[in-house]
Amino acid sequence: MVQLNNTWDELLADEFRKEYYLRIREFLKSEYRNPAFPVYPPMNDIFNALKITDYNAVKAVILGQDPYHGPGQAHGLCFSVPQGIAPPPSLVNIFKEYHDDLGYPIPKSGDLTPWAEHGVLLLNTVLSVRGGQAASHKGAGWEIFTDRVITLLNEREKPIVFLLWGRFAKDKSALITNPAHRILTAAHPSPLSAHYGFFGCRHFSKTNELLADDPVDWRLD
Repeated sequence: MVQLNNTWDELLADEFRKEYYLRIREFLKSEYRNPAFPVYPPMNDIFNALKITDYNAVKAVILGQDPYHGPGQAHGLCFSVPQGIAPPPSLVNIFKEYHDDLGYPIPKSGDLTPWAEHGVLLLNTVLSVRGGQAASHKGAGWEIFTDRVITLLNEREKPIVFLLWGRFAKDKSALITNPAHRILTAAHPSPLSAHYGFFGCRHFSKTNELLADDPVDWRLD
């Protein structure tokens, strides 16, 4: 049984017993054992977003699609890479907007763990991937699980800001119906789309304007 060691354990207990999730477990066992390809992130990092950011601590949510599929990149937080790994192009663009919006220096590390520790849930909608094969675990059942996570957040009374970058993330807005929460949308930070509405979106400062009583500490260095 998965142990997140916070409020998520109680909220997701029934989810981890459902048939679709048990199928995900069996699928992952097979995938991680397959010598033909690696699977990312490391198995113990799959749920890092939920382990680090407790349900009651969430101030903002950034939705990613699936983990990075290059060696050493994925560690369970969307758009983030561990210390010592070069930031991928989408994260480079995120840092450009971060600098232009807030005036903070471009971070030396691509590790976004401090954001997670300060209430930003960095959630991919699919939590695993084959190495070198983007979206290879799409449709394996993770979308049901992460939709449930979003639905549980939607039920919370304390306001949350949802940052939805790109079409796949914007599609999740249908799950966010509680008027207590706010949705910010923009193009995906990928080099293919960042110039079509991600750059200049000012989502970091706008999030804090919406969370005026309890803003996010976005500093990374």
